Amino acid sequence: MKQRTLGDGLVVSALGLGCMPMVGDGMYGAADEGESIATIHRAIDLGVTLFDTAEIYGPHTNEALLGRAIKGKRDGLVIATKFGFRIEDGKRGQGLNSTPENVRAACEGSLKRLGIDTIDLFYQHRVDPDVPIEETVGAMADLVKAGKVRHLGLSEPGIESMRRAAAVHPIAALQNEYSLWERDLETEILPLARALGIGLVPYSPLGRGFLTGQAQRPETLGPDDFRRNDPRYAPENFDRNMEMVAVVKRIADAHGVSAAQVALAWLLAQGPDVVPIPGSKRRATLEDSMAAPDLALTADDLAALDAAAPRGGTAGPRYGEAMMAMVRR
Repeated sequence: MKQRTLGDGLVVSALGLGCMPMVGDGMYGAADEGESIATIHRAIDLGVTLFDTAEIYGPHTNEALLGRAIKGKRDGLVIATKFGFRIEDGKRGQGLNSTPENVRAACEGSLKRLGIDTIDLFYQHRVDPDVPIEETVGAMADLVKAGKVRHLGLSEPGIESMRRAAAVHPIAALQNEYSLWERDLETEILPLARALGIGLVPYSPLGRGFLTGQAQRPETLGPDDFRRNDPRYAPENFDRNMEMVAVVKRIADAHGVSAAQVALAWLLAQGPDVVPIPGSKRRATLEDSMAAPDLALTADDLAALDAAAPRGGTAGPRYGEAMMAMVRR
């Protein structure tokens, strides 16, 4: 697997693995633990070094699963996790909590569940409007000094929050949604990240499965799959968004590869500081995605994709109102 460098010198594989789908927690439907662990092991065999999780996934069970999977295989891996959503009695609470006290408590909990001594990349999952970001990042920086964290990251911040955070401590990575069907960050967020020396780790790089060309209409998805309520999967948007996917599939067919590989290769072509983290819970989909760094799209391919998926061209907002209120703060 080829490698790339994020921010202040964090070297990772060109593609990471998003571990969120690996536990059945009401997001992407049921998951088989044995297959999930086998998927992590296969990723390591393929040269993947960046593995991404969060305390809210489960909550807690996703980190614990990743910890079990990497036991005895820790060397050379870059383990990333996130904190900041309120968790009460082991369940999702309401709102956010990025107080310094919770930063420290979340770190200790994540270290224990992951079974590691140091978190390689520690993200604030969402900016907490009730806590000055200087206080949050200051507490995160203290964890770096204590040797419990190596690098810091932010997920879905606004431009002012990015500037203020970077003034406290170097930020290695920005984790934002970015893909052919979600390009809004190209106007302000991405240019500022580059000006500040921050790498980009796109989550949902396959449009929550839509860009694979195998998306199902929401009514056919399982009752515990959150995409049933995804605005872009909604009946009034589904067919229009499939028009974009048809172009992705046409280019994929021309290269003899999958649509997922084309979507990921497009992201990789956006700059050497971009490291997508496609999620997977099965070895077959993992192996397909991880071939993307070897796909060289032509200038004509890239132009066709840009024309089919311009900024703002996707039908429907990427989240409902409650989730959208938590981004770009």
